[in-house]
Amino acid sequence: MSGAGANPSRSAIVANTASGHHYLTIQGYSRTKGIPTGEGVRSRPFIIGGHRWRIDYYPNGKSSEFADYVCVSLILDEDVVDAVKAQWDIGLAGEEEEAEQVASLASKSLDKFASWKGWIYRTFVKREDLERSKNLRDDSFTLRCDIVVVLDCRTEDRAAAFVSVPPCDLGRQLGDFFRTKKGTDVVFEIGGETVAAHRCVLAARSSVFSAELFGPMKEGNAASVVPIQDMDAEVFKALLHFAYTGSLPKPWKEDQDVMCQHLLVAADRYDMGRLKLICEEKLCEYIDVGSAATILALAEQHRCVGLKKACLNFLAAPATLKAVMATDGFQHLSRSCPSLMVELMAMSLPH
Repeated sequence: MSGAGANPSRSAIVANTASGHHYLTIQGYSRTKGIPTGEGVRSRPFIIGGHRWRIDYYPNGKSSEFADYVCVSLILDEDVVDAVKAQWDIGLAGEEEEAEQVASLASKSLDKFASWKGWIYRTFVKREDLERSKNLRDDSFTLRCDIVVVLDCRTEDRAAAFVSVPPCDLGRQLGDFFRTKKGTDVVFEIGGETVAAHRCVLAARSSVFSAELFGPMKEGNAASVVPIQDMDAEVFKALLHFAYTGSLPKPWKEDQDVMCQHLLVAADRYDMGRLKLICEEKLCEYIDVGSAATILALAEQHRCVGLKKACLNFLAAPATLKAVMATDGFQHLSRSCPSLMVELMAMSLPH
């Protein structure tokens, strides 16, 4: 006998996915404009969702019809038996909030990528619009490519959903506490500014803050001010924002490369490992002839293994290493990290 309130049975078809993103920086944009229409430059391959991809860059369009545009295409750079199903998007880095850029993939069509074939943005951006935009800085701009690969589908039983649990918003709630200053019990003084915060939050996020605010050598009390030396106020506030929210403040400063370097030093100083790795990841995208030596010195001094490898990989080409050796940053590197000179000299020798 069935009752009016009987619970219905439920099942679901679930698509398993893997996602990721890749940054591609076009350095010396004005010099790439000499590449003829229809000819492109390939990025280095990168792995997302277990598959190898690349981005092709056409500074004067893929064909004469689009000669006024910068065109880009996403290519599946490997042999596959079955087509790879994926949603994807390529945008100018900084053009959108990262969360919005990833969320927008949900509305993208599911494309099928066969071996060595891909999809192209024929009207990705008009050259005159790019050259007027804030995304082109120091004759360079960066692309962000987001990919969601559909791996397989499965079916599963689902219990009747009487309760819907929202995602955790602890970061937003703590961020509101930081912004409103409600209940703050410690004040930091830095660069002529004062910043109020909560001891317990900072102690939970950093062993250094814990020792300074609650240990035997604790600094300050509810009525005192803790001075912060040798750090820019904006960097310290970004550090605190991350401590409360687990994310970097938005909008991010225009000079992201310099800010990331200072924030990495701060993260290392306060033993905030995840923030340090985020800065490392971002700085990998800013390695060029002018910055490589400075970033390498930073990586060596603060034990950034991945960032150091990225710098050495960039310097592997003899012509690149020679160009970097002529910069002021290299002179600083030779003085501050003499042990690295042995590695670099070994790289410059013929194999």
